[in-house]
Amino acid sequence: MTATWLSILPPLLAIALALLTRQVIPALLAGIWLGAWLLEGATFTGLGTSLLDTVGVYIVDALADRDHVMIVVATMMIGGLVGVIRRNGGTDGIVKLVTRWAATPRRGQLATGGLGLAIFFDDYANSLVVGNTMRPITDRLRISREKLAYLVDSTAAPVAACGLFTTWIGYQVGLVDDAVGKIGLEQSGFAVFVSSLRYAFYPVLAVVLVFAIAGTRRDFGPMARAEQRARQSGTVLRPGSNLGGGTDTEAELRPEERTPRRFLNALVPILALVVTTFVGLLATGSGSTVLEIMGAGDPFAALVWGSFVALLVAAVLSFGQRLLSLGQFVDAWFAGIKSVLYVVIILSAAWALSSLTEKLKTAEFLAGALSEALPAPLLPVILFVLAAAVAFATGTSWGTMGILTPLAVPLAWSLLQAQGAETAGGHPIIYASVATVLAGAVWGDHCSPISDTTVISSLASQCDVVDHVRTQIPYALYAGAVAVVIGLLPIGFGFPWWASFLVSIAVLLLGLRLLGRRVPDDARHSETEEAGA
Repeated sequence: MTATWLSILPPLLAIALALLTRQVIPALLAGIWLGAWLLEGATFTGLGTSLLDTVGVYIVDALADRDHVMIVVATMMIGGLVGVIRRNGGTDGIVKLVTRWAATPRRGQLATGGLGLAIFFDDYANSLVVGNTMRPITDRLRISREKLAYLVDSTAAPVAACGLFTTWIGYQVGLVDDAVGKIGLEQSGFAVFVSSLRYAFYPVLAVVLVFAIAGTRRDFGPMARAEQRARQSGTVLRPGSNLGGGTDTEAELRPEERTPRRFLNALVPILALVVTTFVGLLATGSGSTVLEIMGAGDPFAALVWGSFVALLVAAVLSFGQRLLSLGQFVDAWFAGIKSVLYVVIILSAAWALSSLTEKLKTAEFLAGALSEALPAPLLPVILFVLAAAVAFATGTSWGTMGILTPLAVPLAWSLLQAQGAETAGGHPIIYASVATVLAGAVWGDHCSPISDTTVISSLASQCDVVDHVRTQIPYALYAGAVAVVIGLLPIGFGFPWWASFLVSIAVLLLGLRLLGRRVPDDARHSETEEAGA
């Protein structure tokens, strides 16, 4: 199929319906139906067959993919693990421990961000562990679920995308290595990737904004209203939020009064999850350095192994201390799985829509439409916008990088050649082009309601997916605008990267001071505190 403007209609329909109706599953199904109909030729008779193919072909095919099955299994295993450590008192033990320091909403948000940085090696593991672990604590501190989902989402992909010991690096370096092999650059893909991190403005600014918002207690836009609601009334969820029945399991998972609240019963299984996943990456990878080995590893298999070992460790702790019987353990495990079934349904539909956008060549159309007549100094900015648009429309950052990286590097080289500025030793425009494709892909993935990381962050935080998107987009737009205008634009005209970073961070913090309003830690505080902020 030739890429045309029709290829953007299915994801646009899904995104528009999700934002208008606040119902993600019907919106995704509508997008899949439209995409299937377009693939079948947009005929009248195709309306019926494409409707049946929505589930019978595309969702089934999405679930038949090995990596997708691995993610589903890992998600359910971690959901079951969360159920067990909730029932055996481990979660309450962590709550008691953390709240000794995180006794205010400000400290609770800082602790959530800190834990997000600690689970740096994989964005899925980050979201699932941080969201489920911190949710009882943030609920007690009257932090809105929208804020928790934002903190989880904004310390997952941005950190994993820039880290050297993460599940992303092998894929990213592989793409860059293939791209630089087609031009006259005398550097390896890994060296180009490392050099490009100096220009990864959006991921870094997104993380800085997380801690700035948490530390200053300033919010703006829909998030400020959500936080005010949570502080004043203790209502951490918007009334009418759609969680897919996730809150129905709370009564099943509440530990008995006689059960001791020991934080080690949660901490040890979580550490087992982290360590086993890390070891699994090393065991499935290959290469001459730790970075190469991890990058070549199988992150999905490692996450499945880690979640299974963590569940076994939780079982040993529960039975060894006589906290749960076998029947209670199984009931808690199943109740935890039920709480994540909604995310599995959404993920399956999102994967199906992503597959359709690939067949419709949505990314190719956007790339072709937006990449004509590019002046070299503006190339990093344009590539960021292009990558953001593709990732937002398709819901996948990895797919966006896979499409655009092979295009961006040769394009940057050819533009430099036209100006006589290409050098075999590298050029800031080359590095910035690689970084901005990565950063733009993370931005679009962040903001798209059909993104798997958006869905996982929402469901791990037990927040309505559309509420998460609506409250996070203003922050992502703000950090993205600063990254583009203050960071990437000057880079194209030769401004030093380190100076752009310093100015960008200063502008980000100043803007937050001007735009944000302080939400008091305690809603009973007088208005004088807010007025004097």
